[in-house]
Amino acid sequence: MMPSKKRLNPEEREFFSLVNQAVLANPFSDERVEVDLKIAGMFPGVSREELLEKTIDEVRKRLSHLEKDGRGRLDSFTEKDRKTMMVSFMFEFFHFFVKKFDALINEQMTSGETTVKIDFARDAFSFLDRRGFTHDEILHFFALCYQLRRAFYLIDRQLIGRSACMKKLRESLWNNIFTYDLDLYNQYLWNRMEDFSTLILGETGTGKGAAASAIGCSGFIPFDEKKQSFTESFTSSFISLNLSQFSENLIESELFGHKKGAFTGAVDDHKGIFDKCSPCGAIFLDEIGEVAVPVQIKLLKVLEERTYAPVGSHSENRFEGRIIAATNRPIEEIRGKSLFRDDFFYRLCSDIIHVPPLWQRIKEDPEELNDLLDHTVERITGNRSAGLVEMVRKAVLQQVGKTYIWPGNVRELAQCVRRILLNRSYKSIMISSSHGTGSQLSDKMEKGDIDAQNLIKGYCRLLYDRFGTYGEVARRTKLDRRTVKKYIES
Repeated sequence: MMPSKKRLNPEEREFFSLVNQAVLANPFSDERVEVDLKIAGMFPGVSREELLEKTIDEVRKRLSHLEKDGRGRLDSFTEKDRKTMMVSFMFEFFHFFVKKFDALINEQMTSGETTVKIDFARDAFSFLDRRGFTHDEILHFFALCYQLRRAFYLIDRQLIGRSACMKKLRESLWNNIFTYDLDLYNQYLWNRMEDFSTLILGETGTGKGAAASAIGCSGFIPFDEKKQSFTESFTSSFISLNLSQFSENLIESELFGHKKGAFTGAVDDHKGIFDKCSPCGAIFLDEIGEVAVPVQIKLLKVLEERTYAPVGSHSENRFEGRIIAATNRPIEEIRGKSLFRDDFFYRLCSDIIHVPPLWQRIKEDPEELNDLLDHTVERITGNRSAGLVEMVRKAVLQQVGKTYIWPGNVRELAQCVRRILLNRSYKSIMISSSHGTGSQLSDKMEKGDIDAQNLIKGYCRLLYDRFGTYGEVARRTKLDRRTVKKYIES
């Protein structure tokens, strides 16, 4: 005789529904913090670490109570409560093994393309088996938990910053990987994300590559039960190509490969990056704004039909990974100058992600600069040193000041730290241009010897010299692009 199914009482159902909300919420969002506060019974202002620790503790206490009451397995519950408890048991499982997943991520980074054998897999499977998960569910959720932790790990560590715009960026990257609803992703899309291409926008040096890497290394990778490892290393699932490095004639060969004899110099068959990308991986096409129309047409075929042909071949290959592209050109310039064909643009931008410039990040929260200096010094030296960071910070503030706009963004900041570590000084290109537009404009303003028309004209010229596009000047001045062009060219 089958044992009777049990139900959650109203109070239990309310609590575990909150746990479900926490699991499904974006971990970088305010929503997740609000739900955790309710679960933990705490008030705003507590540290994130303390809140998470208390939340995990409360969930474990509730699950222990259910287990003592004979409700510690999925098959104990009615269909109505099974899904709620499945997610709650996953919360328990994830946080029980989270340090093991972190160690696995670090070990895989060290091992590179060689997949790491997972010594805790059997313990993890036994854990879920005790909770009543089926074998297929165990395989799927083990891989999903690895993906979730990997995505959080990469986003959290590669894209640091407390400013509002960086918080928004991290939320956007998570949604790009898992959609706005993890339940939607888990039910329908975990093995179909190749259809969602992404366009990343941002100035040179802002960290578009880091954002793309976080997406590309966070795909779902199945677990191979026989080998006791995942089917591939996430470090080899992301392939990057800077399109501006190649001439128009060579770009097609680098993308799609070529056959021997396809053109002069093609002495052997050559595999392009579409050949090298795995079904679990992603290709990052940097500087996509420089691609000519004929290449756009071939890329559109990949996006639409998932097929491509090597140069000089009539046979088609299939591509199963994701495509991520980036450009430092503003969206107004891409559309205004028709740099992209309409069909290519609209098929490429399933999602558009903006990586903010450094000046905006520091303006929103001045402490962002300190965070970045701390992170950069540790990355360069391999050690954390409060004294070294303070020395660098003082040099930066003394020599470029709090209002410096960092035209080279995070990349310039890293070079600034290196120069200070070498010479204890940093003199930027902009600051050394004492006779440039900025100096002339400043002199005239100080003397009161400039009218409004020439003030705007000079400011537009200054911004154009720094950022190089009418679109960026228009964005910063809130002027019409044609007006900006008139001021600069007059």
